[in-house]
Amino acid sequence: MAAAKKSAKKAAKKAAPKKAAAKKAPAKKAAPAKKAAVKKAAPAKKAAVKKAPAKKAAKRTPNAAFMKALTPSSELAAVVGDKPLPRTEVVKKLWLYIKKHGLQDAKNKRNINADDKLKAVFGGKKTVSMFEMTSLVSKHLS
Repeated sequence: MAAAKKSAKKAAKKAAPKKAAAKKAPAKKAAPAKKAAVKKAAPAKKAAVKKAPAKKAAKRTPNAAFMKALTPSSELAAVVGDKPLPRTEVVKKLWLYIKKHGLQDAKNKRNINADDKLKAVFGGKKTVSMFEMTSLVSKHLS
């Protein structure tokens, strides 16, 4: 009887690992299938994101304040001309004058070295930053 119990225990031990191995194998196969499903879902979300920027934006209308023609003062007229121009065109013509005469500082490109015509516009300053230039020019427009 003792021999029968031992053989039954051995048989149970041998059967138990086989059952556990059988249970683990399908679980491992199921896990990669879930990862594949996640990978398939991710590109679908990216495709939806790409469609969002495809919407056309409304066409911008110009600001009337920028497009209003202003008459330059006599000092500014020596640089940009005496015809009434919008503020944007005045700044463009100033930059053309600055680049044509090489008045932009070589070391610090944000600074403009004024010649005689621009000194009158800049209020007698020899060097002006490009950000300060627009405020100084606006005083010469009416």
